[in-house]
Amino acid sequence: MDKNEKQREDIKDFGSSEIKNSRGNIHCLTIVGEIEGHNVLPPSSKATKYEHVLPLLVYVEQNEEIDGLLLILNTMGGDVEAGLAIAELVSSMTKPTVSLVLGGSHSIGVPLAVSAKRSFIASSATMTIHPVRMSGTVIGSPQTYEYFRKMQDRITEFVCNNSNISPQKFTELMMKTGEMANDVGTIVSGDDAVEFGLIDEKGGLDSALEFLYNEITKSKGGDTDVNRHRNSSAGENEANC
Repeated sequence: MDKNEKQREDIKDFGSSEIKNSRGNIHCLTIVGEIEGHNVLPPSSKATKYEHVLPLLVYVEQNEEIDGLLLILNTMGGDVEAGLAIAELVSSMTKPTVSLVLGGSHSIGVPLAVSAKRSFIASSATMTIHPVRMSGTVIGSPQTYEYFRKMQDRITEFVCNNSNISPQKFTELMMKTGEMANDVGTIVSGDDAVEFGLIDEKGGLDSALEFLYNEITKSKGGDTDVNRHRNSSAGENEANC
């Protein structure tokens, strides 16, 4: 199998591809549909399998030929622990990372959207913030309630540590009533997500790629505006010596 065939297979099987040009080598990874956890979803469901994504992120981090990661999201959410595992791995990467929300990034997709070093959202995209739940199951014991509470605390802490939204505002959106039928929570538009500090910027693919390429240049010690200023000052000092 040649390189082009492998690229096509990776896009088909894992929703990932590598883009290489004069500005850098970017790995593009898509998180779509429902995030599958320990239980296998029906074949009819569009799903992102976390056991595929986790080793792929390790590969991106350790591969010296890859300069940065572009994470594209359009997900309804899914398994909480699987989503948090992916989000934690992305947030701990040392290479430049950028996320772009297209369509929507709901439920556990919220931590995924804020896990990158810079997050973007399309103006038409939305994000749903709500408490942890388990398919409508009634919580019937204090132990189960305590587990849910701790899981919710983990999500709130991660989101607030990786974005500019305050815990108070995030909790307010999460527990809001009257906006969602038969549930609590808030559907946040792209504009509101930026206003609340949940997402860094509103923008599309061009904005996300431009930011990522600039970060790659900085990480390589390239000729950024700051470096040009430093080089200019160093030249002046040398001439005056």
